[in-house]
Amino acid sequence: MRYEILGPLRVVDEGRQTFISARKIEIVLTTLLIRSGQIVTPDQLMEEIWGYNPPRRATAGLHVYISQVRKFLHRPWQTENPIVTRPPGYLLRQGADEVDYQLFLELIEQGRTLMRQRRPEEASALLERAIGLWRGPALGDPRGGPILEGFATRMMESRLECLEMLADAQLEMGRHRELVGRLYSLVAEHPLCEAFYRQLMLALYRSERQADALEVYQTARRTLNEELGLEPCQALRDLQAAILAADDQLHLHGSSFAAAS
Repeated sequence: MRYEILGPLRVVDEGRQTFISARKIEIVLTTLLIRSGQIVTPDQLMEEIWGYNPPRRATAGLHVYISQVRKFLHRPWQTENPIVTRPPGYLLRQGADEVDYQLFLELIEQGRTLMRQRRPEEASALLERAIGLWRGPALGDPRGGPILEGFATRMMESRLECLEMLADAQLEMGRHRELVGRLYSLVAEHPLCEAFYRQLMLALYRSERQADALEVYQTARRTLNEELGLEPCQALRDLQAAILAADDQLHLHGSSFAAAS
């Protein structure tokens, strides 16, 4: 069985996809998945469902939701349900089942290691696979308590890191021309992420579009100034100066700008 929460929650079992339509029941299962192998207390679950103002019969309601999750996950061939009671709360036993976000984080870590080893082709393949696991925003609708919202934030940051590493890997591979369109989209989607501006400027310069690269710098400067009252970071300023000087280091081999910190 495979649990997928990099998008709306769904469970894939022997090619069959199942979903939970009731939001509160979905929150219970998602919270237990995020804390897979750990005990989650009733108070934590009720906070995810109702916030800081649970109804009078919240405990009884939670018991119903746990029962519904167990029913949803029940398989005739299983001797025990994945959801078990463990004082002082409940626990999801993952066993051999997969959870997509765990695979995503493993692929990022492997890609990070390969990038340190200067193996961009292998890193790119793993990072593309990691991004391919996403079907939409993490959890679909991340509204909930601190567990769900904290998880959604962590996954968003990890996805940005993955996209950034992937672009760096592909720049090292000489795929700058095909990266331009994707990086323009990323800049539009994440206008305060300076790494994507840097990568786009470098991809444009290597595609013989020096004027466009310099215009991207001015766009970054305006955006950061208007939104945050800040000037571009040192890496962006250094790259602009290098483009103006037609610095040899900007070329593909031996470039020190592809993965600037």
